[in-house]
Amino acid sequence: MVKIAANIEVDFSRLGPSEGSSMVVVGGCGGMGRSIVKAASDSGVEVTVFDLQASFEKHPTDDCVDFRPIDATDERSVKQAFAEYSSKKSIDSLINLVGFKNDLISVQELSVSGWDEVIEGNLKSAFLVCNAVIPLMSDQGSIVNVASGLATRVLPGYSPYSASKAGLIALTKGIAIENVPRIRANAVAPAAVKTAFLAGGTGRVENEDGDWDLDYQKYIQNIPLGRLGEVDDVVGPILFLCGSSSRYMTGQVLWVNGGGLMP
Repeated sequence: MVKIAANIEVDFSRLGPSEGSSMVVVGGCGGMGRSIVKAASDSGVEVTVFDLQASFEKHPTDDCVDFRPIDATDERSVKQAFAEYSSKKSIDSLINLVGFKNDLISVQELSVSGWDEVIEGNLKSAFLVCNAVIPLMSDQGSIVNVASGLATRVLPGYSPYSASKAGLIALTKGIAIENVPRIRANAVAPAAVKTAFLAGGTGRVENEDGDWDLDYQKYIQNIPLGRLGEVDDVVGPILFLCGSSSRYMTGQVLWVNGGGLMP
């Protein structure tokens, strides 16, 4: 334990959230979510997973992890889930993983309903979750939204997804500046990671191991580290932002992409 200011002590042996702290992982049944939940719960964090019932049925949580069904795009569902949780405890850290990508399509060919679906799933959902959780956060609590490198590096066919993730980064920065010093809010923006997300998303597709909208060999040629991201490459940075070692960070974006994007 190191004292870095008059009333601030940090345990640098533990870079993630502290043992016994409370964490809510929205979208915790997905590939990245499951790894986050396991790492946090193994470290003694009290984790609650919010996710679609369909996602839970495919990937049930462990007995030591509480689960609550939620449709993050539905205001009533979000408010109900957080109201039921808040009757028990405050929230020390919130990780928002909700989102999915669109089928590759140009803006000219994209329908209004297709645009709305992606914005609702990636941006409206984040607004609803953050709007509900802010009053429930403990002092010095941490919100971590998972964005994407495509928020900055826009590729053909990904326009609605890129727009939604750029909006998510702006939303995160707004939450950060509006809630200092009580709450910190940061984002992690990964590049492509080996999860069901590349096939369409957990709870949204039957075959989570289906074809990816990604030319693997072409993609890694532009990654200095020479490989696709693994789930654990992103779990560490997310948990770091939940812990006291990142207590002087708010409104920031951690770009996790093997060097493929250096903003």
